[in-house]
Amino acid sequence: MSKPLRNNICESQLFESIYKKHAKNLHDFLYYKFGEHLNPQDQVQEAFIKLWNNCSKIEPNKAKSYLFTTANNLMLNAFAHQKVVLKYSKQPQKHSTNETPEFVLQEKEYHQKLQKAICNLTEAQRVAFLMNRVEGKRFKEIAELLDISVKGVEKRIYGALKKLREDIDEL
Repeated sequence: MSKPLRNNICESQLFESIYKKHAKNLHDFLYYKFGEHLNPQDQVQEAFIKLWNNCSKIEPNKAKSYLFTTANNLMLNAFAHQKVVLKYSKQPQKHSTNETPEFVLQEKEYHQKLQKAICNLTEAQRVAFLMNRVEGKRFKEIAELLDISVKGVEKRIYGALKKLREDIDEL
């Protein structure tokens, strides 16, 4: 049996009023307790997302408590994660490689040329190319996302490759 509408956080007007009432105070609480480096605004948003996902289980008079507890736990998790990252960053890393300084310089120059060449592509070519090569999406997926035909995607990507070969002679 569902709760009456005025007592249901899933009702958008009630949820919005809870957000307006508690978002700033929650952000300030997290900011004062943990500082800015853990990005309290993100944790506030995450807490409200969790509240929305569990809206049918939480009574409106318990929403504030739920939000503050959830946000505090999210920040504690982020803080614990930072400690782990810091611990592993302090461990000595193996820095020796078989790469010569000339190779490293050439690689850096090539990367700069590639970035410049990608910037010179048309927007349509660049979007299709990066979706395929960086995000690993298939032509069909790209066609659906861009609302064009698969042939259109092929034309854009092959055009991008041709232009990149012209712009970068080492490719």
